[in-house]
This record gives sequence, C-alpha cells and structure tokens, in this order.
Amino acid sequence: MRSFDYAAPVSLAEALALLAAHPTARVLAGGTDLLVQLKSGRRETPLVVDLKKIPELKAITFDAAEGLTIGATVPCCQLTAHADLRRVYPSLAEVAGLIGGTAVQGRASLGGNLCNAAPSADSVPLMIALSAQARVAGPQGLRTVAVEDFCVAPGKSILGPGEFLVSIFFPLPAPGFHAHYLRFIPRNEMDIAVVGVGVSTTVQDGKIAAARIALASVAPTPLFVKAAGDSLVGQAPTSEAIAGAATLAQAAAKPISDMRAPADYRRHLCDVLTRRALTATLGAQ
Repeated sequence: MRSFDYAAPVSLAEALALLAAHPTARVLAGGTDLLVQLKSGRRETPLVVDLKKIPELKAITFDAAEGLTIGATVPCCQLTAHADLRRVYPSLAEVAGLIGGTAVQGRASLGGNLCNAAPSADSVPLMIALSAQARVAGPQGLRTVAVEDFCVAPGKSILGPGEFLVSIFFPLPAPGFHAHYLRFIPRNEMDIAVVGVGVSTTVQDGKIAAARIALASVAPTPLFVKAAGDSLVGQAPTSEAIAGAATLAQAAAKPISDMRAPADYRRHLCDVLTRRALTATLGAQ
C-alpha cells in the first residue's frame, strides 16, 4: 500500500473544500472496502478524507410523520440496535446485521455499501425496495437521487467530482407495508451473495396496492425490476400472482458465470428467491 495523507473534516463545507482542492482524493465512510482496496493496490490516492466527524453524516433521525434519515457514516451496529428503526423498518435492521461479521459492523455503513457500488451489495436491493433516496452534497449544492439510479457500473456511482453521500432517506411505510431481503450464499456466514432479492409489498383491502423488487449479483449493478413489482399491483396476493412476478424478475436478470456460480444457476435462484421473499411479505399482512 502506498502512503497517503489523511484529513477528517468536521463540516460539509470543509469536506467540500478539501475535495475541490484534491480532485483525486478518496472519501472514507466506513473504510471496510476502501482500506482493503488501498492495501491491495486496486486503488491509489494521495489523500483520504474521513467523513465520520461531520454531524449530519453520523446521525440517525426518525420522524413519525416523514420517515427515517440515516447518515452516510452511521455504522451498521448502530442500526441493528436503534429502537425506532427496528420497530418501523425491521427488514433494514436485519440486513444491516448481514454485512460482514460483528467487527466489520462496527465500521461498515449503509452509505459506504451503496457508494462502493458492488453488484452484490446486500443492502442495496432492500434500500431500493424501501424506496430510499440518496442525498448528495457537491460543488453545486445538495441533490437527491433514487437509490435505484445511484449505481451505474461495477464499482461506479453517479457521484461526480467533489461530491459525496450525506445521508439516505427512507419514507414512512404505508399501512399494510412489509419488506424482506433474501440471499443465497455458499456458506453460513460472511460470504458474498450468489443472488440476493429485496422486495416490498403493500396490501390494502385485500389487494396489492404497491410492490417493488430488486436483485443483487445478477447484473452489472443492483437491479430494480420495476415491471415485476408493477405486475402485482391490483391483484390479490396469490401464489399465481407471485409466480408471475418471479418470472419477470428472472427474465430481467443478466448474470454472468464466475467462481461462485454459473449464470443458469443464478437465473434459477432469481425465481426461487423472489417467490420466497414475496411469500414472506404477503404472508405477513
């Protein structure tokens, strides 16, 4: 690993000034990906800008009328212990507990997981299912981006020069809302998902009023399959409706074969896991 300078700004303005002055600087939210990449030589930088001392980035705020805001540097261990988050967004607390082991969860953040833009990221499909919005600071001010639009290629996000993620906002769930994330991994702990599926459904008056489905590890980016969710709207929560949505999710997948699984097996898992995840949410109504 080559040497680099380190800075820890305490405000958004200071961070923006540092990034403007050092265009090749790397931002650190949790460090569980960046430090490994620097050590292995996959990435190099003259400056690491640690955002963990900026108040807005390390806060969890819940508004019972609006929703939940999670700062980009909040570690996963705080999410799994947060009372309002566990009560209102239980699937989010659960997925935060899947990212690495206990030691990793003391540093890793949902913000870092999103910005790393790995196709296999466990948290991103669920964030998409929860209609999350990424709030980004940059030279032109603040902007908001839907999480499904945040990752544009493996390891690449929509963040431009001088920009960084400030927080992720999750709207308040509607009555009858449930969400779930399922993954298949070769081992029981701390492995990369062969396929992951995040879903959400809202049932009102016996019909599915809204649904969102997103996949991990089957495309160059986490994949929002809007057509699969839309196919459920207006239908009763039946096994036939679930099967139809799972077929659409499977058809949208663009997996590759690698050392973890062949492409055909990944396609098969898209169908199986989507059915199981939807059955879990619709059975909870």
